Amino acid sequence: MRTLIKSAAFGAAAIFIGLAPQSIEAASQKELTIVSWGGDYTRSQMLAYVKPFRDVIGEYVAMERYNGGLKEISEQVESANVTWDVVDFESSDLLKACKDGLLEKIDHGALPAGADGAKADQDFIPGALTECGVGQTVWSTVVAYANDRVGSAAPTTIKDFFDLQKYPGRRGLRRDPRVNMEWALMADGVAPGDVYKTLETEDGIKRALAMLNRIRGNIVWWSSGSEPMELLRSKQVVMTSVWNGRTYRPIVEKGEAVTVIWDGQVWDIDSWGIVKGTDNLDKAVSFVHYATDTQRLVDQTKYISYGPARKSSVAKVGAEVLDHLPTAEKNMANALQTNAGWWASRLPEMREQFEGWIKSAEGRGLSGAAR
Repeated sequence: MRTLIKSAAFGAAAIFIGLAPQSIEAASQKELTIVSWGGDYTRSQMLAYVKPFRDVIGEYVAMERYNGGLKEISEQVESANVTWDVVDFESSDLLKACKDGLLEKIDHGALPAGADGAKADQDFIPGALTECGVGQTVWSTVVAYANDRVGSAAPTTIKDFFDLQKYPGRRGLRRDPRVNMEWALMADGVAPGDVYKTLETEDGIKRALAMLNRIRGNIVWWSSGSEPMELLRSKQVVMTSVWNGRTYRPIVEKGEAVTVIWDGQVWDIDSWGIVKGTDNLDKAVSFVHYATDTQRLVDQTKYISYGPARKSSVAKVGAEVLDHLPTAEKNMANALQTNAGWWASRLPEMREQFEGWIKSAEGRGLSGAAR
């Protein structure tokens, strides 16, 4: 273990952030491991609260990367060999992991109050506090396109993403049914409020896949959040789905010729969950408290354009960032919040059906490169 300062200093800091003194010796035996999605997102977390938290507790805090899903976590819990302590979850995975007993329950009453004094359960936005999770950011999946590859009449709607005649060229999509199924229905004229009612039916699923069939010979699949912008840079695609925060630095700070289409954005809340059976429970809880307080969530918006999950944090976000957040009023006109409960219950079967659809296309040489 890489210790940054003496354990006595850790003891004082631990008391400051709520770690019980009697648990310090046991908790210090293993460094805390935080797991997230890599790229600009993890960079924002490192700068906003992981590095500061290291200074507070006087110990090294490790960060590892994953691509979502519950496979690794399930294996760790089932084998009683938990090496990940705190994990960043999409909402549907969080609910499923909690239901399956893979996560510790969270005491929301112990979370710090907002900077304005509001209790945590009043300060977090609706849906951010769940039985096993504490929300941190509001993010969305959007379409981004290369400005020099779409002609003079630029695309503006989710329907344009599926129009190969008007906008020829390859499309990047995450290899996952989530968002792709919703987008297909919205592009086919289904109102956001009716998307999940439509997906409840076999006809609705067929309708979504039929819409995706229009472009499946032009799809390049991606799995890691760092891939979509690289697909645009390398001219492998004309447009791609992308997590909105991954576009912020390339466009705003680096001046890349890429534009985001907010129409049809599918937004979600990412939350911290603590893996069941961690030997670092006290430190994990302290980290979650620290990383989701008002100021830490404000600090994160300095590095990535994801909306804070606390109302008291939103009030402090700099004006230069506000227009780039999924929650900005102008960006929410035709937005859809992902139905985490629906996906938590339906993802395994939907993923099997979606993969079957992809492989049937690959077998006939109709799909783009698998990533």
